[in-house]
Amino acid sequence: MTVPRSSHAVMSVVVDPGPVPHDTPWDLELRGPLDAAALAGVLGELADGDPDRADRQHRLLRHGPDHHTLRFTPAEDATAAFVVGRLADLLTERSAADHPLTPAQCAALASGGGPRYEAVYLEPGGPLDAATVREALHAVLAAHPQLGFRLDSRGGRLSGQGAVTVVDREGTPPSAEQGLLVEGEFTDEAGFSAAVDSVGRGLDAYAGVQLRALLARDRRPAGERADRLVLVAHEIAVDAASWRIVADDLLTVLETVTADVPVRRPGRAPGGLTDWVTELRELARDPAEMRHWSTVAERRTGGGDSRTSAHVARANDTVEAADTALAETRDAGPAGAVPEVGPAGVVPDAGPAGVVPNAGPVDVRRTGFALPEAATERITHSLAQRLALTVGQVLTGVFALALARWQHTDDVTFDVRSDPRTGHSGLRRHVGRLTDVHPVHLTLDRGLTTLGQLAAVAGPLAAAAGHAPGGAGFGACREWSPDPLLRTTLRELPPAQACLTLHGPDELLPHAVRPVPGGPIDRDRDNGSSAARSASHRLHACAHIADGKLHFGLDWIPDPADGLTDTTVAALGELLREVLAELAEAPDAPIPSVFRATPQQAALYLGGDGQPGTGRHVEQVVWVWHGPLDLERFTAAWQAVFDCETVLRTAFTGGPEPQLMVHSRVAPEITRRVHRGDDWSPLLERDRLRGFDLRCPGALRLTLLETDGSHRTGAPSTPTRIVLTYHRALLDNWSAHILLREFYRAYLAGGSLPGGERRPDLRDYAAWIAAQDPETTQDFWARSTPPDDAASRPGRSVRGTAALPGVGRARLRLTPAETIRLALWAGRWGIAESTVLQAVWAMLIYRASDATGGPAPVCFAVTAPGRGIPLDGAARMLGPLRNALPMSVDVDPAGTIPNLLRQLRDRALDMAAYEWVPVGWFRTHDQDGPGAGHADTVIVFEDLPHPVKGLEAELAAHGIKAEFPGTVPARSVLPIGLLAHHDSAGRLVLTRVHDRDVLDEEAAAELLVQSATLLRELPSRTGESTTVAEILSLLEGRTVPRMTEPPGPGRSTPLVTLRAARREASGTICLIPPPGTPATCYDLLSRAYTGSDELLVLTTDADSAHAALAAHGTGRHLLLGGFSGAGGLACDLARRIASDGGPRARVVVAGVSADDQERARELARALKNAGMRNAGTPDSPQ
Repeated sequence: MTVPRSSHAVMSVVVDPGPVPHDTPWDLELRGPLDAAALAGVLGELADGDPDRADRQHRLLRHGPDHHTLRFTPAEDATAAFVVGRLADLLTERSAADHPLTPAQCAALASGGGPRYEAVYLEPGGPLDAATVREALHAVLAAHPQLGFRLDSRGGRLSGQGAVTVVDREGTPPSAEQGLLVEGEFTDEAGFSAAVDSVGRGLDAYAGVQLRALLARDRRPAGERADRLVLVAHEIAVDAASWRIVADDLLTVLETVTADVPVRRPGRAPGGLTDWVTELRELARDPAEMRHWSTVAERRTGGGDSRTSAHVARANDTVEAADTALAETRDAGPAGAVPEVGPAGVVPDAGPAGVVPNAGPVDVRRTGFALPEAATERITHSLAQRLALTVGQVLTGVFALALARWQHTDDVTFDVRSDPRTGHSGLRRHVGRLTDVHPVHLTLDRGLTTLGQLAAVAGPLAAAAGHAPGGAGFGACREWSPDPLLRTTLRELPPAQACLTLHGPDELLPHAVRPVPGGPIDRDRDNGSSAARSASHRLHACAHIADGKLHFGLDWIPDPADGLTDTTVAALGELLREVLAELAEAPDAPIPSVFRATPQQAALYLGGDGQPGTGRHVEQVVWVWHGPLDLERFTAAWQAVFDCETVLRTAFTGGPEPQLMVHSRVAPEITRRVHRGDDWSPLLERDRLRGFDLRCPGALRLTLLETDGSHRTGAPSTPTRIVLTYHRALLDNWSAHILLREFYRAYLAGGSLPGGERRPDLRDYAAWIAAQDPETTQDFWARSTPPDDAASRPGRSVRGTAALPGVGRARLRLTPAETIRLALWAGRWGIAESTVLQAVWAMLIYRASDATGGPAPVCFAVTAPGRGIPLDGAARMLGPLRNALPMSVDVDPAGTIPNLLRQLRDRALDMAAYEWVPVGWFRTHDQDGPGAGHADTVIVFEDLPHPVKGLEAELAAHGIKAEFPGTVPARSVLPIGLLAHHDSAGRLVLTRVHDRDVLDEEAAAELLVQSATLLRELPSRTGESTTVAEILSLLEGRTVPRMTEPPGPGRSTPLVTLRAARREASGTICLIPPPGTPATCYDLLSRAYTGSDELLVLTTDADSAHAALAAHGTGRHLLLGGFSGAGGLACDLARRIASDGGPRARVVVAGVSADDQERARELARALKNAGMRNAGTPDSPQ
C-alpha cells in the first residue's frame, strides 16, 4: 500500500521513539503531501483490517499543508519498533507498479510535438470477431500492464497509479476514438493508412493509452480480400524486440480463443526494468563511462565531419523532409533484393516501421544479400571466439572495414543500434522502448590484412559500446550525467551518414506479422522518434541471422552531393561481401603480432584490480619543463617514441586467456590543461582514477599543466609541469624513465629517432617466460615461502570502524649527510642500503606483533627489477618486468643486527636468480588474493636511470632545463608500500603509500618517522654485538601505529565511514541500506549532505552493529536513517541501542525519487531537518 502523492513530491518521515521502555506513543513527523484516505488504508493494513483499532492507535496533528505529526501507539501484541518502522516505509515507498523512463524513452519525449506511434498488422487466416480480439488484447495487457500506465514525464516514470482503463471488461466497446479496439473498413491502401493514422492519433501516453488495435475489414472492390488486425503503439511503448514479444503473445492467445479451448494467457514479464535503469543511472556517474562518450564525441566533432554521432532530436529541431521520410516509404528499389525475414517492426534493414511522418514521395532504394550457412558459421562462431568478441562486435567491425574502404579513410564513424536486453536477463520479455543508438569511431590500419585489421581493433570494438550492453551507457550519460556540458554535447551530436542496426533473433517479427507502411501524416515536423532519427541517417545498414544465414541489407536515399547513388551504394554492398568472404576464408589463419600475456599481466587484467576507476596500478612521473616548449615538436618526438617502442602500441585482446596485440601505429594522447592554484593533488588523483582501458593501445599519456595565462601568445615563459601517466600492466617505473630519455633524444633531433623498433621487446620477454619450467623453481620457493604464522603488519591490529576510503601518501627525506653515512656504514658490512631498509622494516613488524620476547618470523614483499635474466638486451627492455617477491626472516630480539642484515642479504642473493618468477607459481593453493605470498606490505628500493643525464648541455643550448621531482607511486595491491630512492641531491627519499581504510594518516606518518629514525641511528649505534632489542629500545615512548583489522573470510566490517566528521562536536548519522540494496546506494550523499556530522554506512544486521553504533553516539546526537525500506531495521536498531543504555536515536526515512541525485538531496534535507530540534508545536488535531 502506498500513499499516492504528486509524482514529483517525496515524503520523508522522522521517527522519535521516545524514552525507554518505549511504552509511550511514537511520534512520526511527516513532511510532504499527505492523502488522508490513503493514510487510513496504511494504518488499517497495520491494524489487521480493524478500522476501529486503527482509530485508537493514532492521532494526526497538522502543522501546515505538508507538515504533520502522526502520534502512533502500536498494539500490545506487536513489536513497537517493527510496526513503526514498517509504517515509515509504507508512507515513503514508491509504487511497485511505477516504471522509470529509459534513456530511449526520454530522448523520444524530448522532441515534443504531436502523436507519435508505430504500427504492425497481421492478416488472420479466417474471420475474427471483435469479442475474440478484445479478449486476446485483454490477455496481452494483463501480461504487460505498463502498456496502460500513465506517462509522468516530470516524475521521470510511467505510473501505474490512477492509470486510465481503456478496456471495457463488460464487452461494450468504448468510443472509437478512446477504445482499446476500434473497428473500421478500408477500400484501398490510402484508406487503410488513414484509418491507422486516426487510431494512432488517439494514443495518449499521459492518459495511459499506449496501445490500441484496429480491426480493419477489407472492402476493396477487386482482388483477394483479407481483413487486417493492426496494433498501434505509442513510440515510447515499443521497440523491435517489444513488437516480437507482443505479436507472439497476441498470436498465441488468438490461436487458443479461435480453437475454442481454454485461453493460454502469456505470463507476466519479470520486473527487471527498475534494476536496469538504476544500473544505468549509476553508470551515468561513472567517470570512465563519461570519459568514454566524451572522447567519442570529441573525436567525431574534431574530425571535420559534422554528422559524426547519434543525434537526439529535441523540440524545435528541424530536418529536411527527405531525411524524415526514409522509414516511411519502403518500396523496393531496383538495386537488389532484401532478406526475406525482416526484423520486428522494421522494414528490412531499417528502424521500427510506421513512425515517420509522410513527407511526400521519396525514392528509397534497397539492396541486400545473405551469406551461406558455412561462411556464417565461420565468421560468427569460430572467428568471434578467436577474437574474444561477440557476434555483434564482429559484425560492427565488418561494417567498419567495408565503410573504411568505401570512404578511402582510416578513421570511420557511424552509429549503431542494438538491443540491450541481451545483457540483462530481467529484460528478456520487457515491452517498452529500450533500444537506442550509440556512436562508434574506429581507427583502422590499412597496412594489415583484413583479418589483421579486425584483430587490431578487437579491443576498441569490445570497448566501443562502453560498459553497458547495447551501448546503453551513451543514452544514460546523455540523459543523466551529472556533467551538464556532457549532457548537452551528447544530445546535440548530429547523426552520422550511416547507421548499422544489429538485430538479434528475438527482434524478428513472426512471418504472419508485417510492419505498416507509412506513418502519421505530418509533413513539417521531425517527431524525434527512433525511426525519425534513423531516417536522418542517409544510409542504413541492417544485419541479422535467420535460418543459419547472415543477412546484410542496405537502405538509402539517393543523394549525389553526399555520395549516395545506386552505383556507390552497390559498391559498398560489394565491399561488404568482399570483407565477409575474406574473413570466412581465413578463420584459422594466424592473427599477426598477437602473443600471450605473462602470468602477472593476465592476473592483473582478469582480476579487475587494474580497471579504470580503481586508481590501482596507475603510476605517474611528474617533471618540470623550464624554458620554451614547442608543442608541435613535443608531439612529434613522442610520436617517434611510440613508433619505435612496440609496448606503447600494445593492447589486450580480452578473452578467458588474455593475449596482447601490437598495433602498427598509435598516436600519443597529449593534453594541455590550465591549472589555477598550488594544489596539484586533486588533479593527479583524478588522472589516476581515470585509469586506462587496456583493450585499447597506448597505456601511456601526457598532460601539460600550465598556469593561467602562460599559454597565451606573448606571455613570459613560465615552467610547465608535465605528468606522464602509465599503467603497470604494460610498463614499470624503469621503463618510464627510459622512455623519457628517448623522448628527449627525439626532441633534440627535431622530433625523430633513428632506427626501427626496439628488440628485444615485450614479445620476446613473454616468449622467454613461457619457455621456463616452473618445476625448477618449486624447491626454492617451498623453502622460501613464509610460514603461516609469520607476522606481516607493521602496526597493531585493532577492530573498529574503517577509516576514510582511498589512498594516502607521505614522504620523508634523509639529509645528504645522513644518506652518505648510511651508505658508508652499509658498505662496511658488505650489504646494500636496500638490505638496511628491509632490516628496519622487519624490526618494525616484529615490534607490532604479538611476540613475547622470543624469536618470531616476519614477512613482507620486496621488489626485484626483473631484468636480471639471461636474455640479451633485457637490461634496457621496456615492459612490466618489476616483480614483487616474498621475503621472510626470523627476528630474534636477542640476536645481533649484523646477523639480521646477513640473513636478509643472503636471502636476497638466493632470490636473484628467480626474480622473474610469477607470484602465482609459488603461491599456495589456499591463497587467492593478490600480492606476494602472505605479505601485507611491500618494499620498493630502486634508483632509476636519469632521463637527461649527458643531455644537459644540449638542452641548455635550446634554453631548456628539466627538473624531476619524482614519481607519484601507484596504489599497491598490498595495503602498505614503502618506496625508497635517491633524489638528484643524493638524499634518500622514503615514500609511504597506504590504504586509508587500513592505516590512517596519523599512523602512517608515525610509521614513516620511526623508519627514518632507525635509519638515522643505526650507523652510529650498531656494533658487532648490538642486539635487535637494543635498537628497538630507541623507539621507547613512541606508540605502535594502529592498523584496522581487515575483514576475514565470511566477516565484514559492520560500519564503513562514508565521510568523517567535519567538526569535533558533530554528531553521527548511520545510513542503513534498504533490503537488497548495496551500501553504495548512499555514495552521492557525502556531497549532498552539507552538515558536519560523521556519515557511516551499515553493512551488516542490527545484532552486529548496535554496540559499535552506541559507542559512536556516546556524548553526541545519533541519527539512523536512509531511503524507504530502511525504516524497519533502523527503528529496531534504535530500540536496541536505547535498551542497552546508549543514546536516544531518531530515525529518518526519505522517499525514493526517480533521479538518483534528487533522491540524495531529499534524504540530505530530511537528515538536516531531523538534526535540528523542531521548534514547532502541534497546531490542530484532526
